[in-house]
Amino acid sequence: KTVGGKNIVKAMQDLGVIVKASGWRTLAEEIPEAYKDVTEVVDVVHNAGIARKVVQLKPLGVIKG
Repeated sequence: KTVGGKNIVKAMQDLGVIVKASGWRTLAEEIPEAYKDVTEVVDVVHNAGIARKVVQLKPLGVIKG
Protein backbone atom coordinates (compact mmCIF):
# COMPACT_ATOMS: atom_id res chain seq x y z
CA LYS A 1 0.00 0.00 0.00
CA THR A 2 1.37 3.39 -0.94
CA VAL A 3 0.59 6.34 1.30
CA GLY A 4 1.64 9.90 0.53
CA GLY A 5 3.22 12.12 3.15
CA LYS A 6 0.76 14.95 2.53
CA ASN A 7 -2.14 12.59 3.23
CA ILE A 8 -0.48 11.51 6.46
CA VAL A 9 -0.03 15.10 7.62
CA LYS A 10 -3.69 15.87 6.88
CA ALA A 11 -4.89 12.77 8.71
CA MET A 12 -2.72 13.59 11.74
CA GLN A 13 -3.87 17.23 11.79
CA ASP A 14 -7.48 16.03 11.71
CA LEU A 15 -6.67 14.08 14.90
CA GLY A 16 -5.08 17.14 16.51
CA VAL A 17 -1.54 15.77 16.18
CA ILE A 18 1.36 18.08 15.29
CA VAL A 19 3.77 16.52 12.79
CA LYS A 20 7.26 17.73 11.94
CA ALA A 21 9.48 15.72 9.62
CA SER A 22 12.47 16.24 7.37
CA GLY A 23 10.49 14.96 4.38
CA TRP A 24 7.35 13.23 3.13
CA ARG A 25 9.11 9.88 2.73
CA THR A 26 10.12 9.88 6.40
CA LEU A 27 6.47 10.21 7.38
CA ALA A 28 5.38 7.45 5.01
CA GLU A 29 7.94 5.07 6.55
CA GLU A 30 6.51 5.61 10.02
CA ILE A 31 2.80 4.98 9.44
CA PRO A 32 1.23 2.44 11.81
CA GLU A 33 0.65 0.03 8.92
CA ALA A 34 4.45 -0.28 8.56
CA TYR A 35 4.68 -2.03 11.93
CA LYS A 36 3.40 -5.28 13.36
CA ASP A 37 0.55 -5.11 15.86
CA VAL A 38 2.35 -4.83 19.20
CA THR A 39 -0.48 -6.67 20.99
CA GLU A 40 -0.04 -9.68 18.70
CA VAL A 41 3.74 -9.64 19.17
CA VAL A 42 3.44 -9.45 22.96
CA ASP A 43 0.87 -12.27 23.01
CA VAL A 44 3.10 -14.53 20.90
CA VAL A 45 6.15 -13.86 23.07
CA HIS A 46 4.11 -14.37 26.26
CA ASN A 47 2.48 -17.59 25.02
CA ALA A 48 5.85 -18.96 23.87
CA GLY A 49 7.23 -18.47 27.39
CA ILE A 50 9.96 -16.10 26.19
CA ALA A 51 8.68 -13.27 28.39
CA ARG A 52 5.69 -12.47 30.53
CA LYS A 53 3.25 -9.59 30.46
CA VAL A 54 3.80 -7.16 33.29
CA VAL A 55 2.23 -3.82 32.36
CA GLN A 56 0.50 -2.10 29.45
CA LEU A 57 1.87 1.30 28.46
CA LYS A 58 0.27 4.10 26.46
CA PRO A 59 2.58 6.45 24.54
CA LEU A 60 2.31 10.18 25.11
CA GLY A 61 4.44 11.16 22.14
CA VAL A 62 7.04 10.03 19.65
CA ILE A 63 10.42 11.60 18.95
CA LYS A 64 12.57 10.19 16.20
CA GLY A 65 16.02 11.60 15.79
